Amino acid sequence: QVRLMESGGGQVQAGGSLRLSCLASGGDILKYALGWYRQAPGREREFVGAISWSGYSTYYEDFAKGRFTIDRDNPKRTVYLQMNSLKTEDTAVYYCVAGPNIVMPTTGVDSWGQGTQVTVSS
Repeated sequence: QVRLMESGGGQVQAGGSLRLSCLASGGDILKYALGWYRQAPGREREFVGAISWSGYSTYYEDFAKGRFTIDRDNPKRTVYLQMNSLKTEDTAVYYCVAGPNIVMPTTGVDSWGQGTQVTVSS
């Protein structure tokens, strides 16, 4: 089973950008779609989006479309979440995930990272 470790979280002002990284160790990452969930204080965990093992297909939730981009570098075993035009409501812990398919709310998640905090201030 693949193990995931996020980095790149921090504090940014509204309108700014942040890029999260997630290193996958162990297992064959080419078997997995990689993606991101987030959980804001007092709210349920929600899916952000994911990218297929090949990198050719992506899926994003509506709130992420046009602002967030997921890409992956398989030789580096890393997936990225580029977040632009950040809003205060994007404040959350962001979790890297691995699963069998990019539509993870439907097909499930096999592995979770420990999460990285993103705080967007006004």
